[in-house]
Amino acid sequence: MKRKPKTKVKLKKIDVVIVIVLIIIAGLVLTKAGYISPFEEETPADERVVPEEPTPVLPTPPNSLIAGNMRSISPDDEGMHYDKISVCREWWYFTAVFNAEGSELNNWVVTVSFNHMARGDLLGTNKPDLLVITLHGPNREEYGGMVNNERGLGLFQQSTLKAKTPGVSVTYEDSWTEGDAPSWHVYAEDNEIDIHHDLIVDLQFFAPSDPLWTLGDTILQSSSRNLASYIFTGCNVTGTITIDNMEYNVHGIGHHEHSWSPNVVTKGLINGWDWSHIVLENGWTLYFSNYYPTPQYLSSKTSNLNPYGTLLLSTDNGVTFTTLNDINAEITATDDRIFPFVKMPSSLTITGSPDLLQPFLSTYDIELTIDLTAQNTFEKIWKFPAYVGMKVGRSIVHGTITWNDDEGYHELELYGVGSFWSMRALL
Repeated sequence: MKRKPKTKVKLKKIDVVIVIVLIIIAGLVLTKAGYISPFEEETPADERVVPEEPTPVLPTPPNSLIAGNMRSISPDDEGMHYDKISVCREWWYFTAVFNAEGSELNNWVVTVSFNHMARGDLLGTNKPDLLVITLHGPNREEYGGMVNNERGLGLFQQSTLKAKTPGVSVTYEDSWTEGDAPSWHVYAEDNEIDIHHDLIVDLQFFAPSDPLWTLGDTILQSSSRNLASYIFTGCNVTGTITIDNMEYNVHGIGHHEHSWSPNVVTKGLINGWDWSHIVLENGWTLYFSNYYPTPQYLSSKTSNLNPYGTLLLSTDNGVTFTTLNDINAEITATDDRIFPFVKMPSSLTITGSPDLLQPFLSTYDIELTIDLTAQNTFEKIWKFPAYVGMKVGRSIVHGTITWNDDEGYHELELYGVGSFWSMRALL
């Protein structure tokens, strides 16, 4: 019996297309339903992205309650006041720590200050117009210095330092500063101040927050007062520093201060001061100033309840402040004697806490202690008959801050870099 030959099944092209389409549709349906996982190429272990751990949020100490009038200035406040007969001294300070990421001259400190001194401050020199331009690095690099020049008498005699109103507009030979809150430009050339180097500072300061009056307030019309001072802290600073024709791009955190005082505040009344603006590693800023009404040869100590001292902490670039009015500033180390019985400080231990007039802060048991050391500074001494010494430069800081709140007890270590300025007078 013969077998019938097998019949070959031939698929038409249209049938093949239909089969392929059905397979694709089935695959998509199964994938969407989760029965089939799409093929993924395995990422090499060294290329896998590991999620970063979230940055821990630092606890912040309580803020002081500050009246609104203490946080406001006018263009007249920023301008010149020494044109008044009752005002003999006026200073415009600018300092910065170049600590921003990508900044060249990292952790260097610059200070530029235009100072209309009282004639008796540098007695006998007849050169009371002072310009300060200093730049200090972490490895004891030093550039710039300070110089004082003539001031004319009468309408036809030109002074070296000139200022205008309103706003900041000050010139000193080829150096100048201009602007009004919240932005100022600072340009300074050392000319012959530093005979070994050429230094040019060209910086833009921007204040992200309102100022704070450390002496005076706008309710009492500070621009017309004879004794006043305000600060902008946590400023954004950008620009260039040129050293011996080499230009460096710099960025960091800065400080601007403007103060003026009357004829009654003489060198005999204020025999010295210590001053510092500090940028901490955690981004906070500190401001410290202390005046000494007693000659150092009589006493180098200050009272705990010091009416001449200021200690301010800001955790947010000057938006808020923690002000500590009970201040003890102890000089722990000094340099060589500059006058009989008078030495320049090189290290201070500063302790601050709320005083009796700060009941709100007192409930937190807050205390700040820092050791402030002048690491690298420029020093200038005017001898007979002025007997005045100044030291300006870079400082390093370490310390602690403690307080209690609803979350418990807090203790934070503090480290930072800042500016430093001291003055001492014999009489």
